[in-house]
Amino acid sequence: MRKQIVVFIISLIVFLLSFSHAENQHKYVGVGKCKTCHKSAKAGEQLKSWQESKHSKAYETLATAEAKKMAKEKNIADPQKAPECLKCHVTAYNVDKKYLGKKHKIEDGVGCESCHGPGGDYYKKKVMKAIYKGEQDGASLGLIKPDEKTCKTCHNPESPSFKDFNYKKRVKEITHPIPKK
Repeated sequence: MRKQIVVFIISLIVFLLSFSHAENQHKYVGVGKCKTCHKSAKAGEQLKSWQESKHSKAYETLATAEAKKMAKEKNIADPQKAPECLKCHVTAYNVDKKYLGKKHKIEDGVGCESCHGPGGDYYKKKVMKAIYKGEQDGASLGLIKPDEKTCKTCHNPESPSFKDFNYKKRVKEITHPIPKK
């Protein structure tokens, strides 16, 4: 009987923790929201850096002949619909739709929030200024400072097109200016 009570209490705690986590889930706003503030030269032209990167074309590449060939070799019918492809080629794959903003689009591929975290609680200019000034903790709002581990979530041997990943070299390809506030 005592064992059953312990199992019940643990199960209840796990249930409550999972419920509270869902309530604290940050929402994905999509590149459409991020670009509002991150397109000007004064802001660092992060949008332009992203648009010129392979990340912005990640979903598109799944429609190429090469991607279809790789998919066929792995018994995948359509790479643009396959979980094993989408998990790294789009932002917020498999996230409950209630956490996706109106401007979130699968066609945006690997957008800002894939690397920087869901922006629903930090995308507003006022909040970003407070973060830059050190008045607000960005991490508590979902803002991630990407590092090698962030990149290796997708850039790893699990990918069928994986080639040796040199973080120091590759991060230079996607690094964008951060405006001084």
